[in-house]
Amino acid sequence: MTDPWANAAAAARVTVGADLHLELRGPRLRAGLMDALRDAVRTGRLAPGTRLPSSRSLAADLGIARNTVADAYAELVAEGWLTARQGSGTRVARRAAPRRLPVPAPAPAGGNQGRAPAPRTAARPPARPRRGPLHSLHPGTPDLGSFPRGEWLKAARRALTAAPHEAFGYGDPRGRPELRTVLADYLARARGVHAHPDRIVICSGFVHGLMLMAKVLRGRRVRGVAVESYGLDVHWSLLTDAGLRTSVLSLDEQGTRTDTLGTQGAVLITPAHQFPLGGALPPARRAAAVDWARRAGALILEDDYDGEFRYDRQPVGALQGLDPERVVYFGTASKSLTPGLRLAWMVLPEALVGEVAEAKGPIDWASGALDQLTLAEFISSGAYDRHVRSMRLRYRRRRDQLVAALAERAPHIRVSGIAAGLHAVLELPPGTERSVVQAAAWQGLALQGLDGFRHPGVERTRDGLVVGYGTPTDSAWAGALDALCRVLP
Repeated sequence: MTDPWANAAAAARVTVGADLHLELRGPRLRAGLMDALRDAVRTGRLAPGTRLPSSRSLAADLGIARNTVADAYAELVAEGWLTARQGSGTRVARRAAPRRLPVPAPAPAGGNQGRAPAPRTAARPPARPRRGPLHSLHPGTPDLGSFPRGEWLKAARRALTAAPHEAFGYGDPRGRPELRTVLADYLARARGVHAHPDRIVICSGFVHGLMLMAKVLRGRRVRGVAVESYGLDVHWSLLTDAGLRTSVLSLDEQGTRTDTLGTQGAVLITPAHQFPLGGALPPARRAAAVDWARRAGALILEDDYDGEFRYDRQPVGALQGLDPERVVYFGTASKSLTPGLRLAWMVLPEALVGEVAEAKGPIDWASGALDQLTLAEFISSGAYDRHVRSMRLRYRRRRDQLVAALAERAPHIRVSGIAAGLHAVLELPPGTERSVVQAAAWQGLALQGLDGFRHPGVERTRDGLVVGYGTPTDSAWAGALDALCRVLP
């Protein structure tokens, strides 16, 4: 039978914070406080989930500075002993039960009384947190809460009203002509792409488009595709699964070395904003890539994943404008609107249009006609431009807040790749990347280390974080930024 008074006492302790008896040893107050708290958790005096006093209250009880307590709490959160959540206070982390020292049985008379005692074992933090992340700073996803639902609904109504009857049937595998026509005008105006509606093929995301191109390349007897040193493993895996060998281009302080291209039949690059490192490919290397494609009869696969979001200088135009017959241009609505639309596009050399359409199939089974019509109306009405301008200001403000917070709280951390896009790269001291990512996970912050984007054929030479500042909602952004600063070494 449970004791109601014990339950009530436990509930009160969780609500207002435990009344702690701590003995601080040694001349360094913060180190002594951290040791005392670790010991209280390790021995079970502080149970998992117990709420600790506020830093102000504990500082008053111990007669020490509040900042000393706050710093000790923050470091123990980073180590995984405690968790901190806005509105819930600081608590003991949900950990495995502490291992208790075995009580040795009395030795039998005449027995082996010289047996060594069982070794002391300390409880270890579990390898991963028990709860899911409260905040995500993963790169590659926009602020989903900012999707323009009202304007999209208006565009959908207008598009549905004006749609011809044949739009509800099985469509052209290239996609709806209304969207291809609008995209040709928009891409020429906003990204410097030389496009004609007949050369555009709609697909259900960049990966779908890359699958189609891989199939076409194999049909053309291409065997090798060059890729960048850092990128997404899903793209590399897709190419190898299609039977294409991937070779890695070297990297230096100016970015991808396109002057090292050789016998490959194609190259996949992100010239406007390298993912994830963030630099723009210099003009000389853009020209070198195009010259190589012309000489070798090869193709450049240009991933322009976030070209609309540039902050510190004029937009970097698409590489496709240098030679539309040698460059396959990929664009997407995943960053500018939402990945949930599953709408992307390829602008193709004339010679490839028929082959890509054949690879896609006899009908447009991948992208819904109504979403295509709605996006066409959304762009032609000017709503798309207004939305992009609004989001550009919002993301720039978040980027500036990120840079300012790091300058104040972690000035030793170098930030790069921030001229455009939805993410930044934070350089970490050698050997610290994995521990920082793990410490962040312990307090509910999802981070991705730079090493996760390194091609397997590239030697690891740097530690860092790829921090996406587009994902959190406005209400969650401040908390996510604060948690990030707390876990940095």
